[in-house]
Amino acid sequence: MSLPEILRQRLRLPVVAAPMFLASGPQLVIETCKSGAVGSFPALNQRTSEGFEDWLVEIKQALADYEATSGELAAPYAVNLIVHKTNPRLEADVELCVKHKVPVVITSLGAAKHVIDAIHSYGGLVFHDVVNARHARKAAEAGVDGLIAVAAGAGGHAGNISPFALVAEIRQFFDKTLLLAGCMSNGNEIAAAELMGADLAYMGTRFINTEECLVVEPYKQMIAESSAADIIYTPKISGVNANFLRPSIVQAGLDPNNLEAKEHVDFGEELTVDSDAQQGDKASGAWKTIWSAGQGVGSIKGVQPAAELIATLAAEYHAAIAAHQKRYAELFAKP
Repeated sequence: MSLPEILRQRLRLPVVAAPMFLASGPQLVIETCKSGAVGSFPALNQRTSEGFEDWLVEIKQALADYEATSGELAAPYAVNLIVHKTNPRLEADVELCVKHKVPVVITSLGAAKHVIDAIHSYGGLVFHDVVNARHARKAAEAGVDGLIAVAAGAGGHAGNISPFALVAEIRQFFDKTLLLAGCMSNGNEIAAAELMGADLAYMGTRFINTEECLVVEPYKQMIAESSAADIIYTPKISGVNANFLRPSIVQAGLDPNNLEAKEHVDFGEELTVDSDAQQGDKASGAWKTIWSAGQGVGSIKGVQPAAELIATLAAEYHAAIAAHQKRYAELFAKP
């Protein structure tokens, strides 16, 4: 595995709970990190940079208190920054990440050298999400510490390349930390991601159905009732190709087969979305009532605390590793 020291020391499960717009908040981050996996959230889940800083302070204090009382090290937390010309808050939010020394910054829609340099100035790590090898090369050249291979079937803004192909192509030129995203919902799949050549599993949809996730209950219920066939991949909701729950499109009064094209993504517009995750009618924007999820929804049933979910994933992961080792030993045992 190719993991930075802070991850080798603090992770108890090779998982990052991916930052999800309008879904990931402080409590999900805190409980995930306390349980030994990386918790993360998008800076834009707070409508202002002042609110974003409040969340940083809350998370840092909660994790410090946990370490002081438990004697255990919490996993590091991560913040997602949208590096896109339409994000008016980028520079202010980068400054806050530097001020609070955010351990891991996940960049999306642009691997900007000045952002990477700013995070590196205090020893922070930068992971960048990519959907193809061309974007991966550009990010690697810019100096990122890790790449997130967002493969076919992932929730949110996703690619359409098989994880086998995407990981293999990236590993030809990138020997730093590699994360894999796309359809993973259990510990067996975390182990499979490692066997394919990834260092960490990057799981988003699986963490929506946790008690700490900010989304409304009907969203969680829709995930529990859906299968891979209910996921539609389209750029016509947000301006960038993403996976959405077909029932939520219908519920919003739209025809999934005849969506009007959105010509561009605008994160200034998305800042009008209420950060209380689809609460009432206060929110606006593409993600208010049209809900995103990955193709792994078919194995998600019910809602549970994040700590319980991570414990289950860890048990499944260790059992999968042990089963693989046993099978390998039996298959190749000398007569």
